[in-house]
Amino acid sequence: MKKTSIGTWAYNVGPYGESPIPFDTVGETLSKLKFDGMELGGFNGYPNPHNHPEKEQRDALKEKMKNWGLSFSGFAQDLWSEELLNTTDPSKYISEFKSNVDFAVDLGIRGVRVDCVQPPTIHNDVDFDTLFSRLITTWDTCINYAADKGIYVTWEFEPGFAFNKPSYVLKVLDKLQHSNFGLMYDTCHGQMLGVIGARQQGEKEVVTDQLELINKFSGRINHIHLIDSDNTCHKDADGNDETSAHPPFGDGILDFDKIVPVLAKENIGHDWWTVDLCFWPEAWDATEKCKSALDNLVSKYG
Repeated sequence: MKKTSIGTWAYNVGPYGESPIPFDTVGETLSKLKFDGMELGGFNGYPNPHNHPEKEQRDALKEKMKNWGLSFSGFAQDLWSEELLNTTDPSKYISEFKSNVDFAVDLGIRGVRVDCVQPPTIHNDVDFDTLFSRLITTWDTCINYAADKGIYVTWEFEPGFAFNKPSYVLKVLDKLQHSNFGLMYDTCHGQMLGVIGARQQGEKEVVTDQLELINKFSGRINHIHLIDSDNTCHKDADGNDETSAHPPFGDGILDFDKIVPVLAKENIGHDWWTVDLCFWPEAWDATEKCKSALDNLVSKYG
């Protein structure tokens, strides 16, 4: 039976950035809703290596989770302020990555999330081969460090970051053939990147539907996020597309009875299915509804 989780970044970034839901309120509420766990996002004051630098603090967090009856399904590192593709010196990114991996180890978290940090417009400013070399060289170092610590790395591909075409994703996967590295398949990002081709620079590269995209990535998926899509991106402060909108289940157009059975066949190495309401303006109010929808999918396909 699959275990249910939800990403905590939904409650402290984007629309909640200026007034985050307190972390303890999140934990207590998820416990009452009978989630099996939470996917920790180390953003904007929530637990991370910098505000929990001591072992005693990390042990206290583990005890708090135990009291809530929750486990961690993964850790989304706060690397958004780091330079990954727009630098010839990734040493600070690598240092921060290692710190986050050590934090995950101390909390008993098995997997950490990465993304490409810089927006897709960087493809207009730097040639592909240079960007690719920077990404592969840096991530290779990071993935090897994580492997030594018993941690897997999951790449959340999405329209709001570089390398946001299906062929680009495959090219990265082909180059980084590590057993502890794979893709986070988010059903909203799958729609927006693969089917819609949102924010792709130059000629669009799309597939017929998500089943085709999942087939392309089959065997390299090591984490799953389930959430709807309305074929739009959320907007930044200037009204421009940023990344996938992540509407709650039932507020979009995805046919989960087609998508989820295919995803369920992927051997991802663990039993977690995670809801992702990132950037949804009413994420807190939608949490209970999403838990019910996720429970229904687990009962049918998990």
